[in-house]
Amino acid sequence: MSAPPYPQEEPAGLVAKEAAGDNAVALSVSEISGLLKRVVEDRFGYVRVRGEISGFKRAASGHIYMALKDENARLEAVMWRGTTQRLNFQPEDGLEVIATGKLTTYPGRSNYQLVIERMEVAGEGALLALLARNKARFEAEGLFDPARKRALPYVPRVIGVVTSPTGAVIRDILHRLSDRFPCQVLVWPVLVQGQGAAEQVAAAVRGFSALTPGGAMPRPDLVIVARGGGSIEDLWAFNEEVVVRAVADCTIPIISAVGHETDTTLCDFAADRRAPTPTAAAEMAVPVRAELINSLGELALRGRRAVLRPLQLGRERLAARAERLPAPQALLTPHAQRLDELAERLRRGLSDRTQLARGQLQRVAGGLSAPLLKARVSAAQGRLDGLARLFLSLNPDTVLERGYVRITGPDGRTLTSRALAAQESTLALHFHDGDLAVSTGSAPVRAPIRPKTAPRPDDGPQGKLL
Repeated sequence: MSAPPYPQEEPAGLVAKEAAGDNAVALSVSEISGLLKRVVEDRFGYVRVRGEISGFKRAASGHIYMALKDENARLEAVMWRGTTQRLNFQPEDGLEVIATGKLTTYPGRSNYQLVIERMEVAGEGALLALLARNKARFEAEGLFDPARKRALPYVPRVIGVVTSPTGAVIRDILHRLSDRFPCQVLVWPVLVQGQGAAEQVAAAVRGFSALTPGGAMPRPDLVIVARGGGSIEDLWAFNEEVVVRAVADCTIPIISAVGHETDTTLCDFAADRRAPTPTAAAEMAVPVRAELINSLGELALRGRRAVLRPLQLGRERLAARAERLPAPQALLTPHAQRLDELAERLRRGLSDRTQLARGQLQRVAGGLSAPLLKARVSAAQGRLDGLARLFLSLNPDTVLERGYVRITGPDGRTLTSRALAAQESTLALHFHDGDLAVSTGSAPVRAPIRPKTAPRPDDGPQGKLL
């Protein structure tokens, strides 16, 4: 549609006027915007556009705004909330995609935009490039750090499995666990492919992690995230950020068993252990019960042997040392010989001593004859009689029979002078027939008379002594 040109001969005036022969009616901005919108939508009702995402933004309403660009141009795009729920991946800047939708205009900004109804990654190459970027980003955050890896429990009592409830994967896991070491298994059913799979897997992992020990639902000691093999597109849910972060944040040790041996997902790097297959994950999870019983039996046998081994070694050492010991007779022979020598020396010593004592006795016996003994007794008697006469002559009480008196003080000391007697208050007078106590005052004090027997000159030697 085109309007006839304005006449060149008439300059523009101050007030707009209808030109002669001009049948074009002036349109409002809304009218012209509406015409453009209809033309664009009629001409480009359904298009597929390949480009790189730029300026990705998710609004609070759930709508997604972005631009698709190449090296020469840029196209604004929008995806409504209802459509975003069907996305199988998380869009981000730099990802090359193919968007399908309709082209329209947005009169509010006088631009055109693509309303995306379907968006896919532009080939496996672009998907692999996105995978590499996400892996590098998560590694930089430390989500794949080996220091974060935890050891798996040796014999878990409860195992949680996050997988599809239908299919060969769960059957293979349950069968393998039953063969090796039967235990309690909790299955959290999820989608493992397609729209919403990543969110369900992440929710299951976080759900197991949130269980409290001792609650109504037993808390697993180990979690297995499993899926069968497939293409990179089939396994993409396990490369999503929401799954990677859920696995990395889980407080329970996790085994990732996604795909086959050649398949690798970001979930594998975030998990504590990676299993090449779901069956291998079950083998990692539990030991073989029969082998464990055999190992325990072998350890018990080794324990018994270890206990008995010192005793056996002791017996062997004792036997070896006993063999090196001499015979008992060889040990006793020198001592027996020495005993015999000492016994002989003792016998000879006793005999010699007896002979010596006999000679001494014979020599002494010669001086023990009766005449010699009588002579010695007579001589001793003579000396004894002389001593008795000397005693009588020196005894102060001997002269008392002739009228003499011996005076002593209270302490029994003989007083030989008047001065000594005057110093005492009482005196003892010793007569031949007894003692008399007197006082040095005017009145004498009488004392009982002590009979006294004095030896007489005509008494024999023995009487004088007694």
